[in-house]
Amino acid sequence: MVFRRRARRMRWLGCHRLGPIWKALLVFVAIAFTGQLLGFFNKSWMQPERPRSVFPLSSDDGHGSPMGPCRPHTHAMFLKTHKTASSTVLNMLYRFGEERSLRFALPLGYQFGYPLLFNAHRVKGYRGPRMVEFNIMGNHMRFNKPEVEKVMPADTFYFSIVRDPVELAESSYAYFKAVAPAFKRAKGLGDFANDPRRYYDPRLRNNHYARNLLWFDFGLDHNANYTAALARRGEAEIRKSFNLILVSEYFDQSMVLLRHALCWPLDAVVSFSLNARQPKPAAGGSWGSKANLGAALALTDDQRLKLREWNALDWHLYQAFNRTFWEEVERFGRARMEAEVALLRTRRDVLARVCLRDGGKPVEASRIRDKTIRPFQSGLVKILGYELHPSLDNSTRQACLRMIRPEIQYKDLLDAQQFPRAQPPPGAAVAAGGAPIRREPLAPKIGDQLGGNSIERDWDGTRLGRNVSLPVRERDGKDRFR
Repeated sequence: MVFRRRARRMRWLGCHRLGPIWKALLVFVAIAFTGQLLGFFNKSWMQPERPRSVFPLSSDDGHGSPMGPCRPHTHAMFLKTHKTASSTVLNMLYRFGEERSLRFALPLGYQFGYPLLFNAHRVKGYRGPRMVEFNIMGNHMRFNKPEVEKVMPADTFYFSIVRDPVELAESSYAYFKAVAPAFKRAKGLGDFANDPRRYYDPRLRNNHYARNLLWFDFGLDHNANYTAALARRGEAEIRKSFNLILVSEYFDQSMVLLRHALCWPLDAVVSFSLNARQPKPAAGGSWGSKANLGAALALTDDQRLKLREWNALDWHLYQAFNRTFWEEVERFGRARMEAEVALLRTRRDVLARVCLRDGGKPVEASRIRDKTIRPFQSGLVKILGYELHPSLDNSTRQACLRMIRPEIQYKDLLDAQQFPRAQPPPGAAVAAGGAPIRREPLAPKIGDQLGGNSIERDWDGTRLGRNVSLPVRERDGKDRFR
């Protein structure tokens, strides 16, 4: 008994001799040990949480309402119609495919032989029907379903986009005036609208930009005289070929429908407007000045009606698919659509603040410091682009860069990734990422001489000749085919 009391006293005296610092340390260890046993502490409390990227790491970490048990479509064909916000849609396809290492059906140049009807052999790496699995196709073509089916898998989701033909004509006039003979001859779009046949010659190459351009891009005869029966047959053919037709004027609603049709995460369809144009500043009263461009594109109500009559086949398509679009919205649910559109726009604003300088507004190409992301310029109008915030971390910068990379440079990048052994085309520069980038894409050249004959080149330098299927009237007044 005496021994036990002496032992307790010695233990107490030993602890006492440790001093206040050691006692405090022993108390802390005891508390920490007890806390671990009771679950009071964990790693998130003991260590600062790592900042989360503004971009999700996977499709499962996306934003928006749950997509349910569906699986994302990875076979998609987009008919890229002209002047319909289609460059923005193509950027979404490029991003989705690149992030998931999907295979693209890419053209040998920048278009699939446009304005000729699509042929499967225009696809780089094509070896025959079903020989290679392609996931995504979306560059400019004149649609030809039997040939597309040779390239794309049987379960491919087909979609496209349409626009009011009057608004489309205004954009086409501003963009293609230098290459479409019908537009070049007219003093302005209103002048053209007053009497289109005065300026329009169906035999001249590139005049397809001046009449029923949607109908033409869908692979149909854009010079056919309008009849209700013909318009309905064309509409039925398109409906048979495509799963979904979007409407440019309701772009955000279109993206919501597309997202759910493809079972893609919200971030896959959030975008910044690409290929937007701005009038050139005044320069001695040239056509491209802001004042003159505004006058050249000005239309009266009567002229707008005349343009709809001139593009009657396109007007029929727009009305028909606009009705179908809103029927789809009704099935989706108006309230649900409004909520998802609000979510999409909020997400776009967040990414714009994270990614872009100048408050997210597009800027002139000359103001973009990184020359490899300057958009291609088309003669008479300025095409705007974006600048990234300079202080982005590398992963965020790469994600933001995908959203603003212009179409031509993005195609070059994907081409280099899929065909790494291929040599860059003559005149191409190599970007920091290793992709060949054409620093100054070829502008349209009119009247190049080849063997004494006058030829034209499209915006990407593709040599253009006369339409071999149409007669050309010779000096003696006789029609001959060339």
